[in-house]
Amino acid sequence: MTKNSVKAENNVDVVIVGAGMVGATLACALAPSNLHIALLGAHCPQPSWADDGYDIRVSAITRTSQALLQDLQIWPYIEAQRLSPYREMHVWDASGHGEVHFDSAELGEPDLGHIIENRVILKALHQRLALLDNVRLLCPVVTKKLDIGEDRTRLTLADETQIQGKLMVAADGGRSWVRQQAGMGVHGWDYDQSALVTWVKTERHHQEAAWQRFQPDGPLAFLPLTEGHSAIVWSTGHEHAKALLALDKAAFAEELATSFEDRLGKIEKIGPRAVFPLRYFETLHYVQPRLALVGDAAHMMHPLAGQGVNLGMADAASLAEVLLDAHHKHRDPGRYSVLRRYERWRRADNRAMLCSMDAFKLLFSSRSQAIRWLRNTGLNMTDRITPLKHALMQRALGG
Repeated sequence: MTKNSVKAENNVDVVIVGAGMVGATLACALAPSNLHIALLGAHCPQPSWADDGYDIRVSAITRTSQALLQDLQIWPYIEAQRLSPYREMHVWDASGHGEVHFDSAELGEPDLGHIIENRVILKALHQRLALLDNVRLLCPVVTKKLDIGEDRTRLTLADETQIQGKLMVAADGGRSWVRQQAGMGVHGWDYDQSALVTWVKTERHHQEAAWQRFQPDGPLAFLPLTEGHSAIVWSTGHEHAKALLALDKAAFAEELATSFEDRLGKIEKIGPRAVFPLRYFETLHYVQPRLALVGDAAHMMHPLAGQGVNLGMADAASLAEVLLDAHHKHRDPGRYSVLRRYERWRRADNRAMLCSMDAFKLLFSSRSQAIRWLRNTGLNMTDRITPLKHALMQRALGG
């Protein structure tokens, strides 16, 4: 192969860099067309795992995201593995008496969403992708060079393989290599918190409810998994997170139960623990000619409401709709005028959620007596004002 030639099978319409949940969802959403798609992953999906534990990374999938996964014929693969509905939410403030309880039954709904292990979602997506003739998965790959031309993009891998397409989509996470190579700037900052994640078995059953206690250092969430287990997302100061990670299991179990006010009793079993720093940012632009960003490559926010993957899936669905419409009209999918429609569509919704989560983080981190009174009063009023509570639950459903 000469330096500037590209093998026919590597000359495609859309190149998606990042084969995680958002990138794979986009590939599935584009597949009903006759577009040729290359999906590149730094790691290959995990085909199986031991039955004696859970993935420490989970996602709170809204009903809107569930409907998307059902439309894409992915949901049955998830149901065949395991998932846990959350029918109620208990939220309270550690610094006062403010508390609110959401119950899906008040809306006549079966649940508010599902807590699903990331590896379960990813396996389901790739089970579906394996049946699609126009999607080619390349993994594991290491990217080396990106060239964005007037008519095509060209990606060179570490082994000198070249992938060429009319459009490149960056779905490669918060530290996106593609975004950096393209010189697309971001606006944001690092939070003063890290998140510790793990899973536990508690003395008392979680009652298919999501539980969240807001502490001055950050929120602590117990999210329901199967057989009475719970996923833990504990956002706290960096040094405290490191200290929690260093504790032996008995000491960690005691501190976790105490911080959670023993609402679910003793911690009987603990899974592996990991810590990652929290960030907030949004790219200055979601698109440029021949390039679009989706998911964490375009935006990241605090995980206190678990909405990150839902925003990413909404990005994937919106971009797919824009590209399929352009393809139907025989328009070039990499044209800036086509991609701008996606940017306008998603930026407003994403920014509203990003700003809301940042405001909540600031509100519940404040140690001001006045702010503490305000947020406790707000939680109690929300619990009593039925229309407001129902509106918030509709938002949680993804509406």
